[in-house]
Amino acid sequence: MRVLHVEGGRHLYGGAFQVLHLIRGLHARGHENLLACPRGCDLAAAAAPFAQVQGLPMHGDADLLLVPRLLRLIRASAPDLVHLHSRIGADVMGGIAGRVAGVPVVHTRRVDNPEAAWLVRLKYQLHDRVIAISQEIGRVLTAGGLPADKLRVVRSAVDWQRYARPGDRAAAAQRLGIPADGLWIAVVAQLIERKGHRVLLRALPALVATHPDLRVIFFGQGPLAADLAQEARALGVADQVTLAGFRTDLDELLPCVDVLVHPALMEGLGVALLQAASAGVPIVASRAGGIPEAVRDGENGVLVTPGDAAALSAAVAALLADPQRRRILGAAGQALMAREFSIAAMVEGNLAVYRELLDESRSAASGSQRSRSRST
Repeated sequence: MRVLHVEGGRHLYGGAFQVLHLIRGLHARGHENLLACPRGCDLAAAAAPFAQVQGLPMHGDADLLLVPRLLRLIRASAPDLVHLHSRIGADVMGGIAGRVAGVPVVHTRRVDNPEAAWLVRLKYQLHDRVIAISQEIGRVLTAGGLPADKLRVVRSAVDWQRYARPGDRAAAAQRLGIPADGLWIAVVAQLIERKGHRVLLRALPALVATHPDLRVIFFGQGPLAADLAQEARALGVADQVTLAGFRTDLDELLPCVDVLVHPALMEGLGVALLQAASAGVPIVASRAGGIPEAVRDGENGVLVTPGDAAALSAAVAALLADPQRRRILGAAGQALMAREFSIAAMVEGNLAVYRELLDESRSAASGSQRSRSRST
């Protein structure tokens, strides 16, 4: 099978990292990958051993010239199908290019924000299948008007064994420039509004009053970095907060964390949740979007109402005060990841969608050929 993947993200996290997992898995199973992505992006270098990479200019949702660029690539490479992995223009422009070329098109939807009904009707006509990475995203899509027969659910995955190893707290503290003692809370997310960092900051004064040696580490980059630092100063918790930026060594750092907090206001599923659970870290998260599919309340973490700083503070405080419960939730999280969120399961789920779609395409082509034969 020859698959053209289209990913518009420039950084190797979130959805782009899932694309890399998929490309590796397909390559290992003997399938051929082509990857269209922004020139010079992080994914291009990482995927090169497993795919023919074509760097293209990609300028976002209004980049109409992406259609002819992708159309030329499709015609030159003759893939069996096109898999669109992101928005950022790829969902619409890639869908148009695939339709014009007459190639089956799959689109993966990773976010849970509702779309206008008219947009759902127009956009998803371009796609033969839409893969949601969580049941909640699927629910949002069908509620917006996506035909149920187009929808498939294939959850995101994590290399859980990579994270399931003991951490070296002293080495991690040295890398991060923080004390090795005390309790560590981490947030792993882009520094953008919908990830809810401000909710945790509002919850911190009460937590610090009880645990003055508490450290809060924000892993990630984004436009809110300066605002979050300023808000931490205004709340009197700047000494407890570290903005650690984007990290490629989370597999070594997360096992050293006592609690992962994910206060997102909207979330498709949350790859950081899968990583933390794999590392045996208990989680406190918002009951938003697809989060309850990764964080089972009372099993591997605690869920609270999105935006409720008091509830978040209380849930975190309860875990910080109970090491035994943290260990139980952490062990259950590792078991959950191994059972339901493996890379192998994600790759096979996508392959099942590909095969189903190609079988339909071949059947339709065969039927058309028989009709022409009868007419002559």
